[in-house]
Amino acid sequence: MELNVYLAGQIHDDWRETVKQKAAEKDLPVRFFEPMTNHDRSDNIGEEILGEQPNAIFKDEAASAFNNLRTNVLMQKADVVLALFGDQYKQWNAAMDVGTATALNKPLILVRPESLHHPSKEMANQAQVVVNDLDQAIEAISYIFQNE
Repeated sequence: MELNVYLAGQIHDDWRETVKQKAAEKDLPVRFFEPMTNHDRSDNIGEEILGEQPNAIFKDEAASAFNNLRTNVLMQKADVVLALFGDQYKQWNAAMDVGTATALNKPLILVRPESLHHPSKEMANQAQVVVNDLDQAIEAISYIFQNE
């Protein structure tokens, strides 16, 4: 068995590479999907495809349409969604991704520090599992493969 795992949330640091490394260290049979992590490409994709937009609002709208298309297609391929809700960046993307995963009825692992219990309580209530860090998230995925 191989699991497809969508890594949802902010794209401002390399937390996804940490997850991939930890999964590889445990030799877990997982394949990862993720949003466009090149921030400039994510912001500019609408104009790359549709051409220059008349202002910043239209540029953002065009980019979000293509980013939402990518998220929806890749998340539908996922068996599990691992969403990181952190405190370092604005977490609107993480909250949106959790909503998408919930709407698609995808099993959800929510990673959030205990200090963010209150602002993430609605998301936590939708998750199958809530953990405090990436190590616990990898252990949750690892447990899926254990027979004894």
